[in-house]
Amino acid sequence: MLNYVCKRLLGLIPTLLIVAVLVFLFVHMLPGDPARLIAGPEADATVIELVRKQLGLDQPLYRQFLRYIGNVLQGDFGISMVSRRPVSEEIASRFMPTFWLTIASMSWAVVFGLGAGIVAAVWRNRWPDKLGMALAVTGISFPAFALGMLLMQIFSVELGWLPTVGADTWKHYILPSMTLGAAVAAVMPRFTRASFVDVLSEDYIRTARAKGVSEKWVILKHGFRNAMIPVVTMMGLQFGFLLGGSIVVEKVFNWPGLGRLLVDSVDMRDYPVIQAEVLLFSLEFILINLVVDVLYAAINPAIRYK
Repeated sequence: MLNYVCKRLLGLIPTLLIVAVLVFLFVHMLPGDPARLIAGPEADATVIELVRKQLGLDQPLYRQFLRYIGNVLQGDFGISMVSRRPVSEEIASRFMPTFWLTIASMSWAVVFGLGAGIVAAVWRNRWPDKLGMALAVTGISFPAFALGMLLMQIFSVELGWLPTVGADTWKHYILPSMTLGAAVAAVMPRFTRASFVDVLSEDYIRTARAKGVSEKWVILKHGFRNAMIPVVTMMGLQFGFLLGGSIVVEKVFNWPGLGRLLVDSVDMRDYPVIQAEVLLFSLEFILINLVVDVLYAAINPAIRYK
């Protein structure tokens, strides 16, 4: 297992280098001139050229690329073109709000998704199953931005129960986490149900029932652990999606996280911040997949990695 983990970690290096090259080419293909955006609409050509020189954008593209790759290999992601702060500080100040929002969203979504999926599998083709699957389809079909605005209209504008923007208290997390976690909560019941239906038809489940084991223990002890293997894969991917894909929700709720920072950076063509955030999101997905693979062996000891 240790050798497997070490090999996967070493595989991070070429993957991240490829991502670094692609994101560099992507951001420089974006329309618009960051020097003009930073200088302002009233700046003349002389001022814009001075700003471009200060940002290093007057150099040939290959020199910008070599400087960028050299700095990345040293762990230096540069200075934000907009705030003139180190990019690492910009990301560090926005990471924790996004992280805690992801944890809050994933927590309720997993509890609801697992519970609804297990109930649907146990009472298959009956009203709990049909109700759960109908709710799942509804949740998948509802866009995040529309759900967020609907929740704000009801609970903030009409009822006045919850705040709309900010991340200061636990109340600020309720509406964004409900919006962000809704898609996961809609996907998990269908995935969990399919996995449990397969497991509950296995011979060892019928044997446990024939021996007089109560249905509760058949499901929790014999069914749950074996059904969780494919579910863990989906949970890991969804966690990565929430951590790196909260852009719409953060924009709707004006959340001070990485998603909103990325949107603002794209608007201002802040190349260093865009490049660093995409690299960070790529690293998160790779590490989450590695953690999921390790959890396989913990859930099912029959699985071993060489």
